[in-house]
Amino acid sequence: MFTKDNQDNSTYNVDNFAFIKKFSPVVGDLIEKEYNRQKNNIELIASENYCSEAVLAACGSCLSWKYAEGYPYVRTSGNTSRYYGGTTFVDELEEYCCDKWREVFHTDYHVNVQPHSGSQANFAAYKAILQPGDTILSLSLDNGGHLTHGSSVNFSGKLYNMAFYDVDEKGYIDMEDVRKKAMEHKPQLILTGASAYSRIIDFKAFAEIAREVGAYFMVDMAHIAGLVAGEQHPSPFGYADIITTTTHKTLRGPRGGLIFGRKELAKKIDSAVFPYAQGGPLEHIIAGKAICAEEALRPEYKEYARQVVSNCKAFCDEFLRLGYKVVTGGTDNHVFLLDLSGYPFSGRELQERLDEEGITLNKNCVPGETRSPKETSGVRIGTAPMTTRGYKEEDFRQVAHRIDSIIKDMMK
Repeated sequence: MFTKDNQDNSTYNVDNFAFIKKFSPVVGDLIEKEYNRQKNNIELIASENYCSEAVLAACGSCLSWKYAEGYPYVRTSGNTSRYYGGTTFVDELEEYCCDKWREVFHTDYHVNVQPHSGSQANFAAYKAILQPGDTILSLSLDNGGHLTHGSSVNFSGKLYNMAFYDVDEKGYIDMEDVRKKAMEHKPQLILTGASAYSRIIDFKAFAEIAREVGAYFMVDMAHIAGLVAGEQHPSPFGYADIITTTTHKTLRGPRGGLIFGRKELAKKIDSAVFPYAQGGPLEHIIAGKAICAEEALRPEYKEYARQVVSNCKAFCDEFLRLGYKVVTGGTDNHVFLLDLSGYPFSGRELQERLDEEGITLNKNCVPGETRSPKETSGVRIGTAPMTTRGYKEEDFRQVAHRIDSIIKDMMK
């Protein structure tokens, strides 16, 4: 992994394109180019991060060769429900991975570590408790939600009847509107979680509303899971019936998903993942997930999570000081949105210009969006990856000034 203080701190596990080039010059060359892009760019995409070399090594291990459809043995019975032989060690690995994730989040919830992604975790979570046509109440994409939270172009919007709660005039989730919409639509599921929301989410308030209308309560904590693990955001455990997350954002693990659920939902969750939503689990990725959980249990991880939040506040505050409009007027977590509604260029145009200058972020819709999702009136900015690379508050303040300078040049 390359850091601010040691940009050449690479090993075979990270810098392996020379080996790959011996067998595939084209692929090896493209990997080398991407490696150098990541190494030299300032990475501000809130959903990305850098995992450890141990995680990378596990993901490239011999476990890539092993099929293991089904689930590992249940310790109380000693039985396995795999559809392949030779699973003794991957059974142990998967059980260990589950145990470590329960430890990370201090929970006795059932956990399924097989989902290949956060989207597939959400797909399976919905299937576990809903029927097609059931109503889900969620935060819309324009207001900070995720594609799988009911977008009309996504399976969620096509399979389920979607209703959306709003944010208030400051951009905060409007809990009065959540309750009003819940009473009006009587959803089978109330969902919270976001891909671009910068404030603390009140899980207790959501749970109370869900109980009031007899709905399941689900949290997609993909973006904030690392902050929950690092005690920088309140935990949804004990409030939500089902919780999904990715492992590659603030958790700094491999690309993949997890589903947690109350024990009474365990069989429904497992059957919704396999055989309903996917086939064989990726045991090499599950190994990476297990290492990620171990890393999240170390004392230094809590310091990392604290630094992510501190960096984000400093970064955001500098933009505010420079006169920019930020959705909600600040941030409590790892992300914030610059609102460019009054500017003559779109979020896409700023994204592309910054790419040319070695700064990577992404266009993003803002509340009250007037441009198309392909253009947008905002950009999303996150601090998790560069915090992994050693950036502190002053580093991010300097980046804010670099972006400010580029924006001013675009205004000429």
